[in-house]
Amino acid sequence: MTKPIILNAPHEAVTFQWRAYFEMTKPKVVALMLLTVLVGMCLAVPGVVPLQPLIIGMVGIGLMAGAAAAFNHLIDRRIDGLMARTYNRPLPKGKVSGTKAAIFAVSIGVIGFVMLYAWVNPLTAWLTFASLIGYALVYTAYLKRATSQNIVIGGLAGAMPPLLGWTAVTNELHGHALLLVIIIFTWTPPHFWALAIHRRKEYAKVDIPMLPVTHGVEFTKTCILLYTILLAIACLLPVLVGMCGPVYLVGSTLLSCGFIYKAWQLKYHDYQGLAMNVFKFSIYHLMVLFIVLLVDHYLWVN
Repeated sequence: MTKPIILNAPHEAVTFQWRAYFEMTKPKVVALMLLTVLVGMCLAVPGVVPLQPLIIGMVGIGLMAGAAAAFNHLIDRRIDGLMARTYNRPLPKGKVSGTKAAIFAVSIGVIGFVMLYAWVNPLTAWLTFASLIGYALVYTAYLKRATSQNIVIGGLAGAMPPLLGWTAVTNELHGHALLLVIIIFTWTPPHFWALAIHRRKEYAKVDIPMLPVTHGVEFTKTCILLYTILLAIACLLPVLVGMCGPVYLVGSTLLSCGFIYKAWQLKYHDYQGLAMNVFKFSIYHLMVLFIVLLVDHYLWVN
């Protein structure tokens, strides 16, 4: 009676391990990031994106982003085990050892770098590597524990993807790509501070100086509101330089108004669970914003 179970055990163990490693790459975060990479690629050229930088660039950047996420899991494994949001991650649960996690992160990071360097261009490879170091080491290992402005300073690493997509296709830096970086850089603080408000007690428990912990919830709400206004201005920059047309102008304006309204609610008419709703709204805001950028580009150039 027990024989089938014994025979199935190795397969189940392999599946279990595969899922644990996949979870360490933060696939949902990487998927949103790759959307911005794709938009950066498409906006860099008037027509169809060349196939080689499109495919290899997306895979290589995705692997290095997954490596950065895996390093984040590895470095934060102690505090992850103490927080309700993260205690079930593979490392705190013992599904993957620290040594295996490090080998995995280095391996996919090296593969991604080699792919970008050899088959895309060295500029993109090095910029992606700098982004990995910025997120995994500068932010996760140092800034996160050092200052309440951690997410503001460290947000630059997370804002790089559209620039990486642009350089993958053109092999050069361009001001228009930097405008996309500015948008994500400005979007990151209100996005993450909303989550930090929702999880304030957990961050305080593990001595992570997130803004709501160090300066209080009300101050953080004010900062979120001000940053959403700043983000609305940043979202208009592509229109002002002639990079985008009316479709993007209307779409980005509606999204900005929605984000400002949610931030206003959070500041002046808060209720239980609203901070998490603002966090979730911010994700859809960025996703839809870049889709509108893409639609506008192909309508506008034609």
